[in-house]
Amino acid sequence: MDPQNPDTPELTVGELIDQLSALDRSATVRLAVNPFFPMAHRVAGVVGARDEKGMPLVFLADGDQLGHVPPDVAVRLTWQEPTVAPPRGRRRAARPTGQ
Repeated sequence: MDPQNPDTPELTVGELIDQLSALDRSATVRLAVNPFFPMAHRVAGVVGARDEKGMPLVFLADGDQLGHVPPDVAVRLTWQEPTVAPPRGRRRAARPTGQ
């Protein structure tokens, strides 16, 4: 699933369970939202529903905002490109005034 491509099929509950099954069961769950200004949110709840065609849906409710999504997570979500800090050159020493 590509979160940037709206033509990509949506994630199913089965696929989500498969992906979550590979992770630490004691890990805290967070939502990563807004790829242009990535923020982390608590999951406030899980609700089953039906769409306008009667197909089953599951909503993960957005809770409190907790801060920024870590840069490595934004990269793995393909929201940002990996970045490397530019090399630092030697700093020049300041000259005393009057010379």
